[in-house]
Amino acid sequence: MTPDSRDTCADVRFSELDLALVDALQAAPRAPWSQIGRALGVDATTVARRWERLRLNGLAWVTAYDAAKSATVAYVEVRCRPRSLEGISRALADMPWVFSVDETAGDFDLLASVAAADLPSLGRSVHGLIGGLKGVRSTRTRLGITLYGEGGDWRMRAMEPAGHAELSAPRTARSTVYSARMHHPPAPEDQALLAALGVDGRLGYTELGVQAGMSEHTARRRLQRMISDGDITFRCDLAHPLAGLSTVVLYRTAVPHSHLAATGSALARMEEVRLAVSVSGSDNLLVMLWLRGLHAIDPFEAQLAERFPQLKVSDRTVFLRSRKRMGRLLDTTGLATGHIPFALPRV
Repeated sequence: MTPDSRDTCADVRFSELDLALVDALQAAPRAPWSQIGRALGVDATTVARRWERLRLNGLAWVTAYDAAKSATVAYVEVRCRPRSLEGISRALADMPWVFSVDETAGDFDLLASVAAADLPSLGRSVHGLIGGLKGVRSTRTRLGITLYGEGGDWRMRAMEPAGHAELSAPRTARSTVYSARMHHPPAPEDQALLAALGVDGRLGYTELGVQAGMSEHTARRRLQRMISDGDITFRCDLAHPLAGLSTVVLYRTAVPHSHLAATGSALARMEEVRLAVSVSGSDNLLVMLWLRGLHAIDPFEAQLAERFPQLKVSDRTVFLRSRKRMGRLLDTTGLATGHIPFALPRV
């Protein structure tokens, strides 16, 4: 999408119904419009029309990606030489295996979230492809170990409770251990489905079959099998700064191992938390949150200290902007401007 393809500036914003619609699609990303409409108390035509406006303007989108259990994931802190950040940030965003890129205010300049087929290829890719970029001063890699909660679990919380009851059962605590090696890469047909749904996770089966090069029946059968086997994750995302969530903070924390799982799971259920994942290194738990401003940081940290006395915050990093999130290219306001299909690094 280009800026010229968007509606007028007045349309590049969220109404309360828009935010409730995003919340509904976070709960049930592929639910039919009739069900979404019932949850919101409006007709299906209205919600479908509103969603199309949000999608075309880059305000919100539904995407799909491999489940965490099949990935080797790491979070790479990148330090840049003076005046090199913009070029390095753009280069990272163009790499298909770098699924998220954030520019930061902290003791590193960029955070790149990356995936690879196994640990050796991850190491070669980070050191060769990222470390080899002109202007990179240094990198530090934190290997993802256990995922307690991620962006697909986060909710806007703009919908009435009755609406959630219409769409889905209450969330239950869960965790997923990342893979050290991709034992069974997706079949080519499943990769084609993932590629198409990565662009638009709400594609109907007819259009999905066309884009993936298979019949509607085959697309339906294969996707339903991927969903039932837990091989695919759907998620509805949005331009969070325009929804009043202007501040993204990443905490590097240390938790005694005996408390790690319980702490990670409890943090993942907090309203502000977008990511809670255990990682390699002495700071063994990363926590990312979306807040309504810098003024919300101190109250959140006071809550952390009260609820989790065993947790030690080692570092607080504020994001200046997110350039890429789960394959979506973002502008400085958080609007989606394009999509980079995911592909494993070749090194």
